[in-house]
Amino acid sequence: MPHLLRLTGLAAALALGFSFAGSAAAKPRTPPSAPDAAQVQAQPHDSDALSPEDQRAALNAELFYEILVGEIAASEGALLDAQAMLMEAARTSNSEQLYRRATELALQSRSGDRALINARAWLEAYPESRDANRFVLQILVALNRIGDSGAYLKREIALTPAPSKPAAFLAITQLYNNAGDKALAADVVESAMEPELAKPETGAMAWATIGHMRLNADQRQAAVLALEKAQALEPDTGAGALLAMELLEAGLPEAEPVVQRYLAKTPSAQMRMAYARALLEQQRLKEARGLLDTITQETPDYPEAWALQASLQLRAGELEAARKSVDRFGALIPQLPPGVARSAAQSQHYLLQAQLAEQQGQYAKADELLSQIADASNALSVQARRAALLLRQNKPDQALALIDAVPANGPSQQRLKQLTKVQLLRDAGRVEQAYALQLQMLQQAPKDPELAYDAALLAERLGRHQEMEKLLRGIIARQPDFQHAYNALGYSFAERGIHLDEAEQLVVKALEMAPGDPFITDSLGWVKFRQGDLDAARELLEKAYAKRPDAEIAAHLGEVLWAQGQKDGARKIWRQAQAASPDNQSLRDTLKRLGVSP
Repeated sequence: MPHLLRLTGLAAALALGFSFAGSAAAKPRTPPSAPDAAQVQAQPHDSDALSPEDQRAALNAELFYEILVGEIAASEGALLDAQAMLMEAARTSNSEQLYRRATELALQSRSGDRALINARAWLEAYPESRDANRFVLQILVALNRIGDSGAYLKREIALTPAPSKPAAFLAITQLYNNAGDKALAADVVESAMEPELAKPETGAMAWATIGHMRLNADQRQAAVLALEKAQALEPDTGAGALLAMELLEAGLPEAEPVVQRYLAKTPSAQMRMAYARALLEQQRLKEARGLLDTITQETPDYPEAWALQASLQLRAGELEAARKSVDRFGALIPQLPPGVARSAAQSQHYLLQAQLAEQQGQYAKADELLSQIADASNALSVQARRAALLLRQNKPDQALALIDAVPANGPSQQRLKQLTKVQLLRDAGRVEQAYALQLQMLQQAPKDPELAYDAALLAERLGRHQEMEKLLRGIIARQPDFQHAYNALGYSFAERGIHLDEAEQLVVKALEMAPGDPFITDSLGWVKFRQGDLDAARELLEKAYAKRPDAEIAAHLGEVLWAQGQKDGARKIWRQAQAASPDNQSLRDTLKRLGVSP
């Protein structure tokens, strides 16, 4: 082994803090020479002639040598050699610290299989060690050997002290978050949790953890069932409320009463904020604003609430109220801890100020504010916003040049740049150019369903229905579970009043893949309207609008009501939609076509 006497390596080894009994501990810092070590190893049969104290000294000298050489190898980057030497030392000495070190070195060498072997040897030597068990568990999950991890997960849960179990259960969902087979991961977690399910102190939390796993595996109804079981054991707990919030955000409204009951008893500002975001996702703007009003009144030092409130006020055109909220948000930023959180808040403050200036027609000021956002990770999104300002000033070429100037670090960033340019071209009315660019991207990744889908929508906008249909049918042939393609094709047929039977079949198929999806329900309602079944159309559209009060759904529902002679009801729906989305093109087109001023 070269460089055995390098001082820096020796210092690194001694810095580990290992303690040795006997004469080896008292040796000077100069390591033993290779011949001396060989001599120790060459005289195993002479040990009987040594006293017990001398035997211990010889053994400790040999261990010291193995550890020293191993650490020198590690310092020189020979991690696999180092872990092998330290594993030998661990077995000889039965030192848990050495088992850990050997496992860590194997991980540093990116040898997952070797790390697993070392961790299992550690656990075999120390079967009660929670650390060893945890290493084995984490390595198995990292290697995506999910099915093999169950016994170790069960042991980890059993070894976790009762007060630490809430945090441990939360960590379980994070541990398996990137599992390749999420359904298998959910099965493994539920099986490992079984001993906890009937315990009064842990049952509700355990079911909530299972619910998170089921939702992550897109087993939505199983997740709802887990929530019900958690609620039956212990109603309105924090763990159940968090799961209910995730279910609500996933579009499962049956979880909402759990969130509401929890907030009625425990008015947590954080949970209220999460609920407000969920309401916004569902376009329930009035309820979200009411909740934000409550948060800002009862917790006036909560920066995020003021930022979100300002965003909604800007959306509604309430510029003076928005200015006050933006100022209040800015005043609270210095209270945030230095680092990422404060930097992100400062960037958001600049963005809100820029939006306020833009709505006031102060485009130069808006651009100046955006230019102060220094976060490199947001470079493309900030430049896209600046480009949108240039579009407002009828400067599309400058807008596109701004995006071109953003550095692209890798294929994914280049793709985002191209998609941003497509969006800018489309917004500038250059749909033909947008379509051409989209097709270029599709040629580079012809099996990408998202790119093909977006190209189909652009073809539809250009009136190239045959091209659109070819693109959508191609997606369906390659990826039969891509429900958006079925929905888009069925809706296009309905919008043009053609192939209505096939349109219904396509949309029904999409709805089977995404039960309750409000936009697909809207498409089916529109198909029924085109088929002349106004009652069925109204029922479907009312269901869709109740779940997602979107302007396009409102346009369709209003038109059905109008056709049924309920003109006041239609105008009411349209007015609500206009207030929430004054620039929605579908709503504008509907009102213009019907000659209505709501």
